[in-house]
Amino acid sequence: MIALQIADTKTFMQKLLLTDTFDRFLMLEATITTFNTFHIDGTLHPSYYTQEEQELLAERKHSLWAEVRPFCLTLIKGKKTPLSFRFTFELSAANTQKLLSQTGISLTLDEVRALLINLRYDGHLLTCTTGTSLTVFTPDKKLDHAWDDMVQKYLRQQGIPFEQL
Repeated sequence: MIALQIADTKTFMQKLLLTDTFDRFLMLEATITTFNTFHIDGTLHPSYYTQEEQELLAERKHSLWAEVRPFCLTLIKGKKTPLSFRFTFELSAANTQKLLSQTGISLTLDEVRALLINLRYDGHLLTCTTGTSLTVFTPDKKLDHAWDDMVQKYLRQQGIPFEQL
């Protein structure tokens, strides 16, 4: 796990809310505080969908950021900045499998519960914290380090400046 301070909040927010930079991540939850506090649980409710739609969503339990982003944009946009917000994103199963394969880490997809990115804005500072959750005990931290490195590389590729805390 690492904590990164985002150096340019305005640029980051534009990428988060106005571009597809994070659209492929699953959104586990969001809390946005403006004139009220809004909480969004990213858990999908299969009964809302038709049978055909359920089949398309069979592998997912959470919304993609792309599906929730317009609602969050509506809550955040305006002349005033939010008092605070918190977003929790998860890497998709397909991309988690890709990371395991590329790094040669000998864990199965079933052994990796989640690879997470937590974004937190407190009214002044925007931080990004990584996290890993496993279903098994492993004495090494290879996956933690690989995920931390991948997040930093991704932020650099997206032109998002940061410094490690």
